[in-house]
Amino acid sequence: MKDQVFPHRHLLGIEGLTPIEINHLLDLSERYIAVNRSSKKTNESLKGRTIINLFFENSTRTRTSFELAALRLGANVINMQVETSSVAKGETLIDTAVTLNAMHPDVLAVRHSDSGAVKLLADKVNCGVVNGGDGSHEHPTQALLDALTIRRRKGRLSGLIVAICGDVLHSRVARSNFYLLLTMGARVRIIAPKTLIPSGVNRLGVEVFTDMSKGLKDADIVMMLRVQNERMKGSFIPSVREYFRFFGLDRQKLAQAKPDALIMHPGPMNRGTEIDSDVADDFERSAIREQVELGVAVRMAVLEVLAKNNMAFTSAGAGK
Repeated sequence: MKDQVFPHRHLLGIEGLTPIEINHLLDLSERYIAVNRSSKKTNESLKGRTIINLFFENSTRTRTSFELAALRLGANVINMQVETSSVAKGETLIDTAVTLNAMHPDVLAVRHSDSGAVKLLADKVNCGVVNGGDGSHEHPTQALLDALTIRRRKGRLSGLIVAICGDVLHSRVARSNFYLLLTMGARVRIIAPKTLIPSGVNRLGVEVFTDMSKGLKDADIVMMLRVQNERMKGSFIPSVREYFRFFGLDRQKLAQAKPDALIMHPGPMNRGTEIDSDVADDFERSAIREQVELGVAVRMAVLEVLAKNNMAFTSAGAGK
């Protein structure tokens, strides 16, 4: 039976989701936190289903998290090794989609370096697709796990001041968080050098700062972003040393935020570039390890919903 609250076949982004749909996924994720912390970490809600991880970019946290989530739901998991697959021999994305579709999977978890590539693939398959990150576009499950982390620590999302700091220009994490946090009633600030601020971002409803002291003033959440050197073509920052001096999170800059401000980072961290180790490892205020843990619970919830919705679509003979 199709999920009545989240009836979608795919999760390609956060943009367009309603507060009710977002809260539904977060509430489902809460159930799996306890499961993951128990001695018996598996159930069989997706027994006999097939999940394929198709990652065209390197990933440790996200791919492993999807794999573990699927296994704990009792699903069969296939990890496609893109570097040794037909893709490496020149096969197009559409040809890959047709090939995978013939295997009748229930859900594809896809990461791709090009924005929009995951949607293109979703349009060509008869199963559910979850976006594991596409270019600089979106990374919906990361935003959901970030929201779950904040909600568990702060008790709410609405009314909080969330400062997202660093390489906003290249960050799909930032974009998904913009959509989710603004939809849920939070105030969102971005803090970055001018070279790393997307054009027109203020039209989304975020507040823009180029000074850490001003941007972090009274913030409830400080979310640091990785400097994505692999996506930079040209000179966006003068040097790592200069970047850390002005935009790296240390104790002095953090003092501008609220005394109980939560520290977050989607990982992997570049210590000494975006964040000082003393701050990242602060047991009381850093939620970075918790983000990794909750990522498995969120992906369990998403895979379960999409797999069950896919069965309902298939049974009804519906298209996408």
